[in-house]
Amino acid sequence: METNEIRINGDRLWQRLMTMAQIGATAKGGVCRVTLTDEDKAGRDLFVNWCEAAGLTITVDEMGNIFGRRAGQNNDLPPVLAGSHLDSQPTGGKFDGVYGVLAALEVVETLNDHNLITEAPLEIVSWTNEEGARFTPAMVSSGVWAGLFSLEYAYGREDKNGRFLGDELQRIGYKGELPAHHRPLTAAFELHIEQGPILEYEGRQIGIVTGVQGARWYHLTIPGKESHAGSTPMNVRHDPVKTAVSLLGRAYAIAEKYEPDIRLTFGDLRPSPGVVNTIPGELLVTVDLRHPSEAVLDEVEGLFTKLAEEHGAKLVNIWTSEAVVFAEKCVQAVETAVSITGYSARRITSGAGHDSVYLSRVAPTSMIFIPCADGLSHNELESATQEDVVAGANVLLHAVLAAAQP
Repeated sequence: METNEIRINGDRLWQRLMTMAQIGATAKGGVCRVTLTDEDKAGRDLFVNWCEAAGLTITVDEMGNIFGRRAGQNNDLPPVLAGSHLDSQPTGGKFDGVYGVLAALEVVETLNDHNLITEAPLEIVSWTNEEGARFTPAMVSSGVWAGLFSLEYAYGREDKNGRFLGDELQRIGYKGELPAHHRPLTAAFELHIEQGPILEYEGRQIGIVTGVQGARWYHLTIPGKESHAGSTPMNVRHDPVKTAVSLLGRAYAIAEKYEPDIRLTFGDLRPSPGVVNTIPGELLVTVDLRHPSEAVLDEVEGLFTKLAEEHGAKLVNIWTSEAVVFAEKCVQAVETAVSITGYSARRITSGAGHDSVYLSRVAPTSMIFIPCADGLSHNELESATQEDVVAGANVLLHAVLAAAQP
C-alpha cells in the first residue's frame, strides 16, 4: 500500500473516545474530568496504559505533562509532536482536548499496523490543566514548558478549596522528574473540535488553522451621579446607563466596519450601588475585543478610547493575549494532508485559546479543526460525528507524515 493510501482505524479511535468518556461521565452525556482530580488521574492512567501497549516510551515532566515517544529511523532529528489535553470543564464534553490526544495515539497505532517507521521520531503529548477550570490561568503547563511561567508560579496556583497545583500533582502521582522546559521540535500539531459554528455552517469537514485571534479585555467605567429614582426628573439626571446606551451602540457600529473577523462582547454590566430605586453613580462594563490582526486591534482600541472620552468615560486594558500566526510550513503540511485525503476544507482562525498558542512561541506549530454540532463546546451536549472525527485524524496522520519524512 502506498503511504498516501493509509488511513486510520476509525472504529478503534471512536471506541477509545467513548471509553475515555466513561471516566467522569455526567448524566447529560458529558464529562467532568477536572484537572488533577481522581477522575483526571484515572483518565491519565488509561491513556498511559494504551500508549505503553502501543510500544511508546512514557515520560512525565515536572508539570505532569505526559509524553509518549515512538522512535524514528534517525533519532537525532527533533521529534514531531502531536496532542492536546485530557482535562475537562466541570460540565464538559466528550471531545474537547481528549480528541487531539487520542487521535495522536491512533496515528501511532496506524503506523504500527503498517510497520511504517518515520524518519524523525514521533511524540504524543497530553498537557496538564489546559482548561484552567480548577487552577488559573488556563494552559499553565504548556506555558511553563514554553518558558512563559515559572515552575514556582505554576505550583503555587490555588483552587477554591485551598489546594495547590503542585501538591495535587504529587497526590495523584503525576509530578514527574523530567524538566518542564521546551526542546527542539521538527513540528507540532493539535487536532481539536472547532468550538464554533463556521465549519458546520459551511458544510466543511476540516479547518486548516492559520493562527489564533488576539484578545484584549477592558474595563469601561462610565461616571454618573447617585440620586433618588422617584424624585429626580429625567432631564437633570446624570445617568451612566443612559450614556452607555449611546456609547455601546456607537461601539457596535465601529465594530461592524471590521466584520467578519472582529468579535466584540460586553459581557458584564455592573451599576453601582446596584439598587432598584437609585440612579447609579457609576457603571462598569467589561469589554472583550478580538481579531486575528494586532494592527486592527490597535486601531479599534484607539477608536474605542476616543469614543469613551467623548462620553466622559474611561477605557482601561486589563488583559491582553496577542494574536498568533502559526508556522506556514506546518499549515502547508496540513494542506498537503487535506489534498491527499480529499476532505472539504478551508483556512480558519481559532477563536479560542489552546496549548498551541504557547507552543507556537518555541516550535513550528499548527492546528486542525473539525466541526462540532451547533458550535457547542464546554458543554455536556458537545457533539461530533464519527465521520468528522475520522476525517480529522486522517488529516493529522498525513500532516505528521509530511513533517516527519523530510
